Amino acid sequence: MQMKLRDFPQDEKPRERLLALGAESLSNHELLAILLRTGTKKESVLQLSNRLLQSFDGLRLLKEASVEELSSISGIGRAKAVHIMAALELGRRVHKLVYEDRYVIRTPEDGAKYLMEDLRFLNQEHFVVMFLNTKNQIIHKQTIFIGSLNASIVHPREVFKEAVKRSAASLICAHNHPSGDPSPSREDIEVTKRLCDCGKMIGIEVLDHLIIGDQKYVSLKEKGYL
Repeated sequence: MQMKLRDFPQDEKPRERLLALGAESLSNHELLAILLRTGTKKESVLQLSNRLLQSFDGLRLLKEASVEELSSISGIGRAKAVHIMAALELGRRVHKLVYEDRYVIRTPEDGAKYLMEDLRFLNQEHFVVMFLNTKNQIIHKQTIFIGSLNASIVHPREVFKEAVKRSAASLICAHNHPSGDPSPSREDIEVTKRLCDCGKMIGIEVLDHLIIGDQKYVSLKEKGYL
C-alpha cells in the first residue's frame, strides 16, 4: 500500500517541519509539496512534488512553465498548476523588490544585479535600457528590442526617444547572452559606440552597456569601449 503524507512521522511532514524549523530548512520538493497539498492514489504529495521537479529539471525550468505544461504532468491538474504559477510569480516580484529599493546605480555591479534575474534565463537576446535622473536614480526601465543584436536594428532613435520622453539625464544599456557567456561580440561593441556618439550629440550620456550572462556580467565601460 502506498504511504500517504498523513502516515509519515510528524517530523517528516513538510508543514510541520516548516513550523518547527522555518521555511529555509525545507528542500525544494518539500516546499512544492506544501503548495500541492495532496498527492494521488499511487503516490504521496512528496513523491509527486519530487517527480514534478525532475520533469522540469529543477526550479530553473519550472519557473518558466505554462499552465498547460504543468498540468500535462500526471497528478497535476489545472488548479495545482495555477497555485504553482502564482507562487512562482510572487517569488519573482518579491525578489525584484530588493533591487527596486536600491534604485541608485553607483557601479556596474549595481546595474547588473538590478537586471540579472530578469535577463539571465531568457532564450532570446533582450536589449533593455535603464533611464536615470541627475542623481543616477532609475526613473524607467524598458525593453527596446528582442532578438540578435545588430547595429542597424537597435536604432538610437528608439533609445533616445524614450530618454527624451522621460527627461532622462543619462542611461545604461544592457542585454543578455542566452549562452550564459557575457563576452562582448563585435556587434555589441558597434552598437555601444553608435549609441554613445548619438548621446553626446543630444546631451544624454550613455554611462555603460552591460552584458548579462548566467550570474556573470561584463561592463563595456570597464572594458574601455565607452
